[in-house]
Order: sequence, then structure tokens, then C-alpha cells
Amino acid sequence: MLLQKLREFMYGRNGTDQLSFALIIAGFACYVLYVFTRFRLLYLFSLIFYGIALFRTLSKNINARRIENQKFLTFWYKVKNWWVGIKADFEERKIYKHFKCPSCGQKIRIPRGRGKVEVRCPKCSNRFVKKV
Repeated sequence: MLLQKLREFMYGRNGTDQLSFALIIAGFACYVLYVFTRFRLLYLFSLIFYGIALFRTLSKNINARRIENQKFLTFWYKVKNWWVGIKADFEERKIYKHFKCPSCGQKIRIPRGRGKVEVRCPKCSNRFVKKV
């Protein structure tokens, strides 16, 4: 009975999505920091994040919330890929040396222990010499 009433209430509303979930996590992180530091601004931020997440969840303007979520996912995809690249570079640091092409900025990976090598960029065919 209660579950049916909740379903009827939420019909036509946005519900939770990735941005709402990220706002809840950000609010929780701010609250945990507030508990340790007692910096009141962090408590205010946590309440703001929770409020925005609740607004987004109960909103009936699904199209606007979908656009906001898509913008967030585009941003999050860039951040996630940047972090994955940094992590991969760190894990390969003993085996490979990473360079950027001075002409186009393409990332190039060369095996370590080769001495001075002439590197040809696979993207723009620019040649440059680096010590590996």
C-alpha cells in the first residue's frame, strides 16, 4: 500500500540519476569533513548539495534534468579518462618513458634503456631526438 503510493507520487518525476548521486556523495564528504574540522561552511555546503539532489530527484522537468545530467557525464568522462591515463603512466614508469610530440602534443611511449633515440610521431610524422 505505502509502496504503491510512493510509486504514484514519483510517477512523472526525474528520480535519481548520476548527477544526483554525485551530489549526495559530495554532501556526505562535506559533512564528514565538517565533523572533523567543525568548519561551519562545510556543513552549509553539505546541506546545499543535499537540497539540490532532492530538488533534482523530485523535479518534474525531466528534459532539463536530463540535459544537466548529460553535461555532468561529459565532464566526468573527461576527468575519469585523465585519471586512468595518469594511473597507466605511473604503472608503466619502470618499463616505458612517455613523451609528448613537440609539434602536435601526441603522447608517445618508448621502451626504457635504449639510449638516445630518434622518435617519429605516429600522428604528424615529426622527428625529434630524446634520451630514453
